[in-house]
This record gives sequence, structure tokens and C-alpha cells, in this order.
Amino acid sequence: MANETTSSTLDDLFANIILQARHTAVENALVLGLVTRHDIAGVAGKTIQIPKYPAISAAALTEGTDMSATEVATTSVTATVAEVGAQVVMTDMAAYGSGNVAQELGTVLGNAIATKIDTDLIALFDGFSTSLGGAGTEVTAADFFKAAATLRNAKAVGTPVAVVHPYHAYQLSANLTNTFANPNGGDLQNEAMRQGFVGSIAGIDVYQSANITVDGNGDAKGCVFVPEAMVIAMKSEFNLETERNASLRAFELNATAVYGVAELDDSYGVEMFFDATL
Repeated sequence: MANETTSSTLDDLFANIILQARHTAVENALVLGLVTRHDIAGVAGKTIQIPKYPAISAAALTEGTDMSATEVATTSVTATVAEVGAQVVMTDMAAYGSGNVAQELGTVLGNAIATKIDTDLIALFDGFSTSLGGAGTEVTAADFFKAAATLRNAKAVGTPVAVVHPYHAYQLSANLTNTFANPNGGDLQNEAMRQGFVGSIAGIDVYQSANITVDGNGDAKGCVFVPEAMVIAMKSEFNLETERNASLRAFELNATAVYGVAELDDSYGVEMFFDATL
């Protein structure tokens, strides 16, 4: 029979679902690629302590005089890992049917895990002590320059990035392309008008994420940060197990990941709290 499903074809189908799901989970987890990551798959236990080293000062030396040692007292941040998961059911009729079941279900499962990872990291934005903006205030290019200056003053290490709500990105684009608000915008303004949005401003690479929640007043919290501002401890990035439910004539597809997130350095992130309406 043309539609006969054998163990061999199911093995191929499951392999393709796993491949697509893993690819989607990695590619669509935006914030995951912007923070510090510790892979702890081979580490026993459910917690990891990440040490934080203080800055020390160098001093002028006198010839023939021994140097004095500087005490380095470390602190640590603890990240506790936990499981997250998503399940879909693939019926036998779906496996028999037309269409690319592997790609479609793999994308659904991968997106679920990617979205969960990103929302957990985005939730950390609210914890940074430094915050710019306010309820009902539209974001401008000047706010990004101020955030960049704040991070540089804190001696934040690494290239700063921003993750903002799409409506924040729209407001920033509108501000940049407003020749009355920015009469000397120059190349940055021209690029915003040509491309619809500027990818980098004040040395900050700007990303948009609809996973940022808009509150009941129409405001949302993005963030400008460097990688060492936040950490994700990854115990298991993505795993997919199948289980047969004979009475249902279907397979359960169970996708899981095991990880924990934490703020690593409070001075390395700036919360961007602005209006998120059109």
C-alpha cells in the first residue's frame, strides 16, 4: 500500500521531527544567544555557582621593592535548573496524511521550547536596578545613547545589545526618521528610512522580541545589556522522546529542556521601560 507506515518510515519521521525541533529551538531562542552560557550537562546536581571576580588596581612600583598582594574576594551567583516541556500528539491519520508532518510538528515543538527560554531570560530584565523611561513615555535614540553611557561608566565588558518590544522598535525608527526631531540625523537617519529600522545605534545592536510582555497600561520592559549581565545554566538544551498510545492510535511527542537563569551582574544591564503602543 502506498500509505503503509512501517517502523522504518516512522523512525525516519521521528528523526526529521527531532532535527527540525532542535534547529528551531536553537535558531528562535533570541536572548539565549546574547547572554553568558554555562553548559553543565556533565555536572552533578541541580544548581551551579558562577563566581564573580572583583576588579583590582595596579600601582606604580619602586625598583628593588617587593610588590604587595591584593586580596581577591569572589562572590557567586547561583542558578538553579529545572525542567520545562511541551507535548503534542501525532495521530496515525496525521502520519498517513499529506503535508510535511515532521517539519510542522518539529517547528511547533522547537518554538515552544525557544519561547520558554526567551521569556525566562526576559523576565530578568525587571531585576536590574538602573531603569530608563517611564510609563507612557516613548523611547528615543537619546535613551539608547544614555544606556550605552551608563554601561560604559560601569566598565561593562563586551558588546552591548538591546532587546526591545517591536513597538519600541517602531517608536525608535519613527524618532530616527523624524527630520524635525533629528535634523542632523545623517547616515543613521537615512539608513532607518531605507531599511525600516536601524540594527545598531550608539554601539548597541538592537533586537526585537514579541516575547516581551506588554502590561495593562500599554508599557513594556526591554533591556540594554552585555553578555555578562545574565547567565543561563544549560543542563539539557533540547530532548524529544516519543511514546506510543495504542488506544488513541497516536504517538506522544514530548519535548523537554533543563536549565536555569540568573542575573550575573546588576550594573551590566539597563532596564528600558517605555510605552509599547502604536
